[in-house]
Amino acid sequence: MTEQQSAGKCPVAHGANTEVGNSVMEWWPNNLNLEILHQHDRKTNPMGESFNYREEVRKLDFDAVKKDVEDLMTNSQEWWPADWGHYGGLMIRMTWHAAGSYRVADGRGGAATGNQRFAPINSWPDNTNLDKARRLLWPIKKKYGNKLSWADLIVLAGNVAYESMGFKTFGFSFGREDIWHPEKDTYWGSEKEWLAPSDNENSRYGKDRDAETLENPLAAVMMGLIYVNPEGVDGNPDPQKTAHDVRVTFARMAMDDEETVALTAGGHTVGKCHGNGDAANLGPDPESADVEEQGLGWNNKVSRGVGRDTVTSGIEGAWTTNPIQWDNGYFYLLLNYEWELTKSPAGAWQWEPKDIKEEDKPVDVEDPSIRLNPIMTDADMAMKVDPEYRKISEKFYKDPEYFNDVFARAWFKLIHRDLGPKERYIGPEAPQEDLIWQDPVPAGNKDYSVELVKAKIADSGLSIGEMVATAWDSARTFRQSDMRGGANGARIRLAPQKDWEGNEPERLAKVLKVLEGIASETGASVADVIVLAGNVGIEKAAKAAGYDIAVPFKRGRGDASQEMTDEESFEWLEPLSDGYRNWVKKDYAVQPEEMMLDRTQLMGLTAPEMTVLVGGMRVLGTNHGGTKHGVFTDREGQLTNDFFVNLTDMAYKWVPTGNNLYEIRDRKTDKAKWTATRVDLVFGSNSILRSYAEVYAQDDNQEKFVNDFVNAWAKVMSADRFDLVS
Repeated sequence: MTEQQSAGKCPVAHGANTEVGNSVMEWWPNNLNLEILHQHDRKTNPMGESFNYREEVRKLDFDAVKKDVEDLMTNSQEWWPADWGHYGGLMIRMTWHAAGSYRVADGRGGAATGNQRFAPINSWPDNTNLDKARRLLWPIKKKYGNKLSWADLIVLAGNVAYESMGFKTFGFSFGREDIWHPEKDTYWGSEKEWLAPSDNENSRYGKDRDAETLENPLAAVMMGLIYVNPEGVDGNPDPQKTAHDVRVTFARMAMDDEETVALTAGGHTVGKCHGNGDAANLGPDPESADVEEQGLGWNNKVSRGVGRDTVTSGIEGAWTTNPIQWDNGYFYLLLNYEWELTKSPAGAWQWEPKDIKEEDKPVDVEDPSIRLNPIMTDADMAMKVDPEYRKISEKFYKDPEYFNDVFARAWFKLIHRDLGPKERYIGPEAPQEDLIWQDPVPAGNKDYSVELVKAKIADSGLSIGEMVATAWDSARTFRQSDMRGGANGARIRLAPQKDWEGNEPERLAKVLKVLEGIASETGASVADVIVLAGNVGIEKAAKAAGYDIAVPFKRGRGDASQEMTDEESFEWLEPLSDGYRNWVKKDYAVQPEEMMLDRTQLMGLTAPEMTVLVGGMRVLGTNHGGTKHGVFTDREGQLTNDFFVNLTDMAYKWVPTGNNLYEIRDRKTDKAKWTATRVDLVFGSNSILRSYAEVYAQDDNQEKFVNDFVNAWAKVMSADRFDLVS
């Protein structure tokens, strides 16, 4: 036995399989991290390549699963007893916190992927004890198996909870497909600790802590919260200041003032807060807990820790007199009583009413003979103190039916915003009404000659660069995060998109005038003609390079109208940079290549697809403003692999000449041959991207380059064709 063995040395390197300090890449912190493009790699999916959830869920017995979820609501379990014998409040909070992480800036977050099962969201302080809600749902998930995703079940549970307590919802759609590992590269903030106050060194606010300075794309006020701090700004009660936080946060969740009040009130009409105990007694969160906890967290092994003694937010009490019944009690108590600041048993700030009638107090969750004060959070008090919120609250109080309708629609929007347009809805309760936030697009005409349209485009006098760039600009807005944007609808010809700097409005207007004329002559939609123009440009360029190819195309895109377009929310889709067209609107804190990765992930592209598209776009002459940066070819307008051939040619050297600018110089003569940006040179400097670039630079891969470019292009152009998929 060796000395090491006698000392009990572990045969596995310590920390090799954990998250902290395990990556050799930590030696190079400035290296471009491509992990965001590997999110949801199919290798992590246990269902296999052939599994199609959207087909499977159509086989679900919708009535049966809904009945099982409703029965669960009043089937209290001893290990985690239901408040007042009803799990409705817990399930609604779970659904709310899954859907409420959505932010309109980049469409990330939300409930459409079931990401609440994984870190960091499963262990956020604001999600304390929601692990219990999901565990209560496990028997139903187990029963229906592959036909019911966790993502759908998590949202369905909250919807059914409202109905079981007497509320008529606006509807429900299935169709959310589960992910199978954490979204580790989604940006949730720069703070290094949970619930850090806004004056810390990694604050997401400007120096004055004004709500409007909240860092994009974030919506929540601090790391670990879904939206705002219920105790007040940085834990300091002040309802008017909190109102400012609420307004900004809910706007970044795509909600207006009326929807904000409705969601706040509707969410707090049922259920309660939990803070009747010492929060220090709670064990570690699920991701930190040891194996014997079996994925559960925040377990209290010091005191009872369940029922009336549960600690979650630290605030303690119900908002209404009847917390398991849908009614207008929230506004009745909020507006008819004076409220004063107190502290919960757990030490959290909360508001309680003065001189409240005994019959207006809710009963204890375990003993109905005991009545306790209701409570309001600082965010609730904002609904009374802020002038605009107050007017809306009073309107809802006086007109309960109107409140019910507004809340039903706002709740439906909250839980469906990131599911995508109505074409993706599945199930008998999917509403038929068109809603503007769904970005409706009318059905397009399929009864026209594609060849005639292509011929007219080819004879139009438009350049290859103009055709390809316009099609790209129309399609690049697509976000797989919330299924918004894309070429369908041809919204590039409408406000606000027609005026975006990244779309080169003057050039765009010229091209659209030609393409709209062709659409009018042939009966094709403008959307189809825009995409076909890009295809024609690529086919021409490929032919000039010696390859006869046909870019895949399917008719049927429609043309949206200005009335169908929510201009305010579409503003968030404006590109601030486009590495594919070698453009950055201005200097940003992050490098252009990082912004390219973010856009690539939102479009649903892989790193190899990004590589081949950039190389092809450069030689086609699609650069923003006609710049020549990265155009490493003497054959512009031909679909060649010259970008990669010349990037990897050691006959040249690469010399910085200014901010984000470089010259490619001949080593022998020192003469500048080409210019480049960081986005161009990263394909030669990053070891992973260089490996892809070398593939396309090989002498035997010229045809592969053309085919891969065409396939990646077709993927982008059809990413939003939900009418073509189940």
